[in-house]
Amino acid sequence: MRSIASCYSEHAIKVSDLYCSGPSNQPNLSIKMIPSIPHAVRCIYKAKLPTQKRLLITLNWCNELMGQGFIINIDDSTSSPSKSNSNCQRLQKSKGTKEFQSCNSKIEVFWDISKANYDSGPEPLDGFYVMVFVDSELSLRLGDNDEDLEDKRYNTETPHAKFSLVSRSEHFSGNAVYSTKAQFCDTGTPHDILIKCVGEIGSKSPVLSVFIDKKNIFQVNRLRWNFRGNQAIFLDGLLVDLMWDVHDWFFNPTSGSAVFMFRTRSGFDSRLWLEEKNLELKEQEKVGFTLLICACKKET
Repeated sequence: MRSIASCYSEHAIKVSDLYCSGPSNQPNLSIKMIPSIPHAVRCIYKAKLPTQKRLLITLNWCNELMGQGFIINIDDSTSSPSKSNSNCQRLQKSKGTKEFQSCNSKIEVFWDISKANYDSGPEPLDGFYVMVFVDSELSLRLGDNDEDLEDKRYNTETPHAKFSLVSRSEHFSGNAVYSTKAQFCDTGTPHDILIKCVGEIGSKSPVLSVFIDKKNIFQVNRLRWNFRGNQAIFLDGLLVDLMWDVHDWFFNPTSGSAVFMFRTRSGFDSRLWLEEKNLELKEQEKVGFTLLICACKKET
């Protein structure tokens, strides 16, 4: 798939302030629809070890797995996890441990999702834990139910790796209403995000509406002719670019999917398309967060 950022130019950018946006004064777009449920979620965490070694730890939660479980992949931070699947480990049990080698390091994974609670989709909310050790150093810790994990290394005062979520991808299949949550920086708060691509009453062309924390941020009419675009918003003191590409919904409906992407910029004076060109060269210095929503629409 062509990079979504390459579809746009500087002249296409529009900027809006989330905190100045209020409830929409537009007419109701449609009857209330239940949002689609994600069938796969991928989270990429960047870990920086005390040895200055950098790793990308990818967790894939998917409904298609047999029973509960997830897929984990470890890569060094100079490679793209989407281009390397040799280190993937499928962990299908609801509780267990796993050891393997990756990136010239010993990887140990401890997990327990046997009592996990779920909202919608395959990713647990609470009542679980996933812990990843790289060369005996704690490099990733998720969940809130790890008090029963008996491992002395976890309780030591030795420095642990610093990790942060840098990318989250959600895959949907259903109606064109998508609901999720995202935290765009470590110091920010989780935000409710709602995307609607539904037909306006009396019109055959869908309307794209984006809501954050129940505020209508912006709206795109005649979506069939405005199938690609982007909008910049201020959120938690950050400049966040929102891009959409629904071309295949209209012109490749049998197999195409839409893409909606939120990405924080590294600075107010940066340009997203310039960052995209130098992404691989500056991967180690890259900061920020990306939320990607891939959506296959089923007609009802």
